[in-house]
Amino acid sequence: MSRIIKRYGSRKLYDTKESRYVSLERISDWIKDGQEISVIDNASSEDVTAQTLTQVISEIGRKKNAFLSSDLLHDLIRKGENAVSNSVKQFQKGVDVLMERSIGRLNPVKDIKEEMSILKKRLAELSDSLEQMENKKD
Repeated sequence: MSRIIKRYGSRKLYDTKESRYVSLERISDWIKDGQEISVIDNASSEDVTAQTLTQVISEIGRKKNAFLSSDLLHDLIRKGENAVSNSVKQFQKGVDVLMERSIGRLNPVKDIKEEMSILKKRLAELSDSLEQMENKKD
């Protein structure tokens, strides 16, 4: 569930969970901790999460060394949402390939386990047959 932040006309950000005003830096910390954030304009009820997160990125770049290269920012502005969307798709494809390779390495282990199971079953059948033969001799 997202943490709801209200943005007021004065651009103040109010955390509804803790009932207090928060900074962009605090929002950044929550995101780094894995929390989802939703920012709602108090007057219009419009979702302004994307704009606020853009401000968070801008604030980080201003206070610290910019973590996004100038080239990336230029491409982002030139290509808009498609640049981010395409980058995410490429990243996802890379993850998918990595997962397939990892699973491919596990398949021989799976095959060996199946063969071992068949051999154990066959061995049990042979053992039962031998026992029956020995019982018939007696």
